[in-house]
Amino acid sequence: MKFKKPLKALILSAAALLAAPSYSASNHGYAIDYIQGEGDVKGLKLAYQYHVPNEKLPLQHARLYFESSFNIWQYGKDNKHQTNIVLAMSPVIQYPVFNVKNMPVYVEFGIGVSLLDDTRFAGKNVSTHYQFEDRLGLVADLGDDSTLALRYLHYSNAGFKSPNPGLDFISLSYARRF
Repeated sequence: MKFKKPLKALILSAAALLAAPSYSASNHGYAIDYIQGEGDVKGLKLAYQYHVPNEKLPLQHARLYFESSFNIWQYGKDNKHQTNIVLAMSPVIQYPVFNVKNMPVYVEFGIGVSLLDDTRFAGKNVSTHYQFEDRLGLVADLGDDSTLALRYLHYSNAGFKSPNPGLDFISLSYARRF
């Protein structure tokens, strides 16, 4: 039975992954975002997050994480659509603002950098492949190391080259530490 050891390793690995949420969360996490932009732009964002331990932060109650993401944006109808691939990296700060039924709600903001595959997208010429990714959002801490967020995202080259119309999005995000 040649497959006995690899099968055991596979079963143990799967069990460890499934059991991981029951342990205390690490500083690592993931996020999945649905993105809706101007006009008919829709997208999906998959992100890796590194959360800085709270004891290392100068602001009490603040949270800081660094996010690296892979985005796919699509514009248009089925047979006539454009797709844009975007890579982004952002530092993000969260600060508690209020509670809803004992659930903390944070305001979130960040400015990062992104690399767009195509500078012409959704009827706009954004001039440069390199763009800044600005974000502002509200984040509900669901407990169990997971959050739900509503964000406004803006991509712009900050006027380094014209034209600079920018791209605006609203995103709904689910994030979880692993």
